[in-house]
Parts: sequence; C-alpha cells; structure tokens
Amino acid sequence: MTSPTPSSAPNKRQNMLFLMTDQQRIDTLGCYGNTSQHTPNLDRLAARGTTFDRAYTPTAICTPARASLLTGLQPFEHGLLANYEWNSGHREELPDGLPTFSSALIDQGYRLGHVGKWHVGKDRGPEHYGFEGIHLPGALNVFDDPGYEDWLKANDHPDFRISSPVYTTRADGSQGHLIAGVTDQPTEATFEAFLADQTIAKLREFAAGALQGEDGTPFFLSCHIFGPHLPYLIPQQWYDMVDPSTVELPGSFAETFQGKPLIQQAYAEYWSTDCFTVDEWKKLTAVYWGYVSMIDYEVGRILAVLDELGLTDSTAVMFTADHGEFTGAHRLNDKGPAMYEDIYRIPAILALPGEIERREDRFISLLDFTATFHEIAGADASGVQGRSLLPLATGAEVEGWREDILCEFHGHHFPYAQRMLRNKDVKYIANPEGIDEFYDMVADPDELNNVINVPIYRERVSAMRREMYRQLVERGDKFAQWLAFAGDIPANERVRPVTAVERFITQ
Repeated sequence: MTSPTPSSAPNKRQNMLFLMTDQQRIDTLGCYGNTSQHTPNLDRLAARGTTFDRAYTPTAICTPARASLLTGLQPFEHGLLANYEWNSGHREELPDGLPTFSSALIDQGYRLGHVGKWHVGKDRGPEHYGFEGIHLPGALNVFDDPGYEDWLKANDHPDFRISSPVYTTRADGSQGHLIAGVTDQPTEATFEAFLADQTIAKLREFAAGALQGEDGTPFFLSCHIFGPHLPYLIPQQWYDMVDPSTVELPGSFAETFQGKPLIQQAYAEYWSTDCFTVDEWKKLTAVYWGYVSMIDYEVGRILAVLDELGLTDSTAVMFTADHGEFTGAHRLNDKGPAMYEDIYRIPAILALPGEIERREDRFISLLDFTATFHEIAGADASGVQGRSLLPLATGAEVEGWREDILCEFHGHHFPYAQRMLRNKDVKYIANPEGIDEFYDMVADPDELNNVINVPIYRERVSAMRREMYRQLVERGDKFAQWLAFAGDIPANERVRPVTAVERFITQ
C-alpha cells in the first residue's frame, strides 16, 4: 500500500497506456486458455509481460468498479455503489474531496488522456478529474454521439444500423431483452474503431512531448472500450467469425439453483436465459467471442502505433476489464446478485518495458492497478487500498502478499448487499437476504454445489466467516455489524459498536 515518494522517483518515468474493456470474461482470451486463436494481439501483449491468473474486481458493477479504480478506494469507502441508469436512491457522483490517481499523476508532471467509456457517475466526466478527453456518458456504446456521427461522415462510412436483432422471449411469449445483432457497417466504421482512432490520435499528440529525452512530459493514456458488454452488436464478419460447434459451454450451464439464494432463480427469469437452446447459447457465446476478437483487432492497431512512434520501450502497457459476464453461465446473463467467478474474476496483463513473460497466481485486485499507476509515476500511494503490481511483474521477492480476496456488492436494479471472501481453495459468500453460500473451489470449480450446510465443511465455513469478519472490521466496512450477530462469530472476537444509549447503562 506504499510506493516511492516523489523525491525517490527516477528522473525519467515511464509512460502508461491503460486499456480496459467492459464486462469481459477471462475465458475469451488465448492467454487464459481459449483455443480459438481469436485474440492474437492481447496474447502477444501477454507474451511480453505478466498475466495474472487470480485477478478480481472489487465489485461486479461498472460504476462502482470504475470509481474504485479512479480513487483507489473500496466501493463502500467512495460511496458510488450502483449504476445510476438502473438504480434509485444511490449517490450518482463521487463525493467531493476524494483522492484520485489522476490528481496524483498530474502533481508528478504527467499529461493525462482518456478515451471511451467513463461511467464514474452521471454528469461529471473525465475532464472534471484532470483528463484530456470527451465525456461519453452512460453504460453502453453512444451510437448517437455527435463526435461519432461526424467521424462517420468525414470518413464516408455508413450510419449505424442494426439488422437481425436477437431478443430473449419472456415466459408470456412477449419480447424481452436485446442480446445481439448484426450492424450494417464495415469494421472500420464501428464505434470500437472510432475509439481506437481517437486513442491513436492522442498517442501521436502525446508522443511529441514524451520523446524529448529527460525533459519530456510523461503521459498516462487510457482507452476504455464499451464492449464486449451486451448487447453484442457487431458486423457480420465478426458475428460469424467463431464456429459455434467449437464452443464448449461452461459446466455451470447445468445450474439447478438448488440450495441457493432465491434471487438467482429470479434473475434467471428476469433475463429469460432459459428461452435459448444449447445450440443458440453456443452461437451467442461465439458472437461474444467474435466481439472480443474485434476489440482485439483495434487493440492491435493501437499497439502498432505505439511501436511506430518508438514508445514501446518507454511505456508500461496494461490491460484489464471492470468485471466479467455470465453469458448464460449459471443460467444467468449480464451480471447481478450472484458472486460467481464468471463476473468477479477479470483478465489482467501488465507489460513493462524490457520484462519477460510471466504467470502470476497470487490474488490481485483492480485497485492494485491504481497503486501501480502511483508507483510508476513516483507518487505516494499510502491512501490506496491496493498494492503496486511492479514487484510481481519484475520477479522481485514479495513478502506478505494477500492470500485471499474480499469483494463486495450493493445491488443492481435494487439494493442487495453481499460480501465474498475467496482463497485458493474455497469461497464464502454472506447473503443477509438469503442462504449463505460456500463453494469448494477445488472439487467444484463451476460452483454448482452450495455446501454451506454440509457437516464436513462446518469448520472451514466458520473459519472463512470469521476471517471475513476480521477483514471487514479492519477495513471499516459496517457490513461487519451484521455478520457479528447473524453469523457464528465468537463473542470474544466481536467488535461491538457502542450506541448512543449504551452510554447511560450503569453497572
């Protein structure tokens, strides 16, 4: 949670190129085991850097996860707990006065650029936090953005249109959610190509200052792509790129919801996921992979310009996602009140100049990227709730690294509190509004069997619940107050809050 102070920073600091997708499963990438070979550019990036096998988002919802990346704080600390478009009663902007990595980097002389999705609140855009960039509001591709429409006209590209839309079918036979569709555009006219062009233009602009030797101005440039978030709206070339017969669906498609919180079954019904056959799910998964491949193509264009400009040897390149996606796994879609690996585990790659290929299986958090930004810039990261990834990415000896990961959830569409503690062997999920969950991640990696009440797991459940409680208290997360009395936390381990009236009790 600490990094070098400005006075100890090297004279020539690295530039940073941060690439982030929205709602991307790790099994979409070759470097994470996908065998369809549709992500050559990200796989090449992984081959010259460190791939993190146990990377997790602090919460599997866009806005709070992105706010955590910006502030370096856990969601319960920064208070931006939900996406404003689908929730009422939650804060819609970050509180004033919170620390941000952008402020820290500006203080260190960095020039900051942001392209693409922002979604850290409703009205305040990247410019409010010191980035050069245009605010593209909301959760999904802004196909009616004036800048995009002008870009289409300037390049003689056709307008955005959707053909062959794929909808879910509700139980009553009515039309449900839009899941996918073909866009009547070539690849070079997509919104992803538009964002890549903007990123490339910013790279060229920043390069002039960054290449002036010791007196150059280092930069931090982020490209946040809205995809592969559903609906999967892509040109025919990518829609049909992956053969559905080659798709192997996750084992969790066998989900029964037996012995699990009722909300999961309700969410499956909300998304009408059972309306598709196995073959249709294979096609939708293939389309999702095709969307990832199209994004990979645009990432390749950006990285090629980084090479062309001579910046690769002075730029740390990072790739990750804000969270994952179900895509039918556990008979669910999108994300929501179910803390499965599908949506909490995220891809994470860090390629530093001059480093070699590495695999890292220690637990990391999205907030560790925030700490990494600070350390590269030579800024103080003592207030960041994460640790720099540089030691792991350089093969240095690291002591005291976390042995588990604690995540949180506050609701989507409606308030719904959950906490999750996951180590290499097991996962415990506290659900105040339903049965708790406990998964043996070695024997049951698909998380199909909730063994919370199985006698042989009783001691391990208790140990994980107590460890979760200890960490919640240490963080200052008031969810601990529920766990203290709703669980089996021993009386001598409880930290009892003193209420106002208890001051008047006499012995």
